[in-house]
Amino acid sequence: MAENGRTKILVVDDEPDNVELLTAYLSYDYDIIPAYSGREALNILENLQQDLPDLVLMDIMLKDGMDGVEAADHIHVNYNIPLVYITAYADESIMQRAKLTEPFGYILKPFEESELRTNIEIALYKHEMEKKLKESQKWLTAILNNTGDAMIATDEAGYVKFMNPFAEALTGWKQDEVLGKQLKDIFYVESEETGNAVEDPVEKVMREGAFYGLASQTLLVTKSNARIPVDIIGSPIKSENDKLLGVLITFSDISERKKIENLIYKEGM
Repeated sequence: MAENGRTKILVVDDEPDNVELLTAYLSYDYDIIPAYSGREALNILENLQQDLPDLVLMDIMLKDGMDGVEAADHIHVNYNIPLVYITAYADESIMQRAKLTEPFGYILKPFEESELRTNIEIALYKHEMEKKLKESQKWLTAILNNTGDAMIATDEAGYVKFMNPFAEALTGWKQDEVLGKQLKDIFYVESEETGNAVEDPVEKVMREGAFYGLASQTLLVTKSNARIPVDIIGSPIKSENDKLLGVLITFSDISERKKIENLIYKEGM
């Protein structure tokens, strides 16, 4: 955003008349930066660096050796700027390429001023919401990664969606190895008393909701086939309308607690 608080828009079109028309429509409310080719647009962005525009309006059918999709691809990869295409006509292959650049909208020529402004405001709003969502996801990931317990989250079908570093350390599995796998394939827990597998924690949450403990004495069988005594808590992950989205399994190594309990038991005998 410009120092005067106005939204800045980079308008890219190789037809000067089109640039003038867009400027006439928008300059009352926005600061317009004109560019007449894809290369010029990229040079402008490179030179601006810390004062980038808030939005790019890009004509798809640019000439001069770089069409609008190629220029948009550079912008998508290197700059976090929402982009809206303007086009009169594009064949299917060009539109398929354009989709890969993840535009925030398409405006078909000829267009009305109101349509142009509406698309711009929607694109700016969607970009702001995406930015806030990403920031929230970063905060949540940081919290889950730094909490003191091991955590694994699955979707409603039991497929692993997240594993924090403590869970990696306890199970011996890395998150990259288990994403998309069934929890039961990488999180095996058995009863210390019988040696048999205990109930699938996902199924238990589905049936009972939150639970504390799968059995009185449980051992986590790690990737290397070691056995670690653990406490396990299962919790449903729900949406705002109470729809079940998945399951969160929280578990902790209780080896030291078990040693103390055994020591107290022996001393009391």
